[in-house]
Amino acid sequence: MVPWGAVLWRRLLRKRWVLGVVFGLSLVYFLTSTFKQEERTVRDRNLLQVQEHEQPILWKVKFSAGNSSQLSNQCRNSVQGKLLITDELGYICERKDLLVNGCCNVNVASTKLYSCDSCLPNGCCSIYEYCVSCCLQPSKQHLLERFLNRAAVAFQNLFMAVEDHFELCLAKCRTSSQSVQHENTYRDPIAKYCYGEYPPELLPV
Repeated sequence: MVPWGAVLWRRLLRKRWVLGVVFGLSLVYFLTSTFKQEERTVRDRNLLQVQEHEQPILWKVKFSAGNSSQLSNQCRNSVQGKLLITDELGYICERKDLLVNGCCNVNVASTKLYSCDSCLPNGCCSIYEYCVSCCLQPSKQHLLERFLNRAAVAFQNLFMAVEDHFELCLAKCRTSSQSVQHENTYRDPIAKYCYGEYPPELLPV
């Protein structure tokens, strides 16, 4: 036996005014949801524009006053070099002269502090470790701050992740889209590691 509720519901659905009410409510719900989504999109877009054009990016990079501020006897270093290593104090040394604590052995004659060998006046170097060492000079702080203040939003994800001068120099000296032209050719195939404010000049096509 068919329940009376089901029979009554079927009879109501056959009436045009009931279908009209259901359709009207559905249409109102759809339009309301669409307008709310559009409002959120416009608000988010306006907020992004305000952040991009009116508020500077709040970089969290901390600059040290030099190697005298080192509180630990452990050092981070550039890790990747096969022949050379730069530690976070700004010393560059041969890999064989790296101490077990990660710091360069400063008692070795070939170890140098804040060395800019292989670097050009524009802040581009042919050797990554020299780029990092030169970038770590306390005098480069203002240059790096100017770069961060001018950095395009495209670089925000990269540089927002760094927390101090050493990490910034590691990231800045790595080759990136700033170092290449046409996506596959170095702007300067020799000095391709840059800590400076501006990328190398484009080579003539």
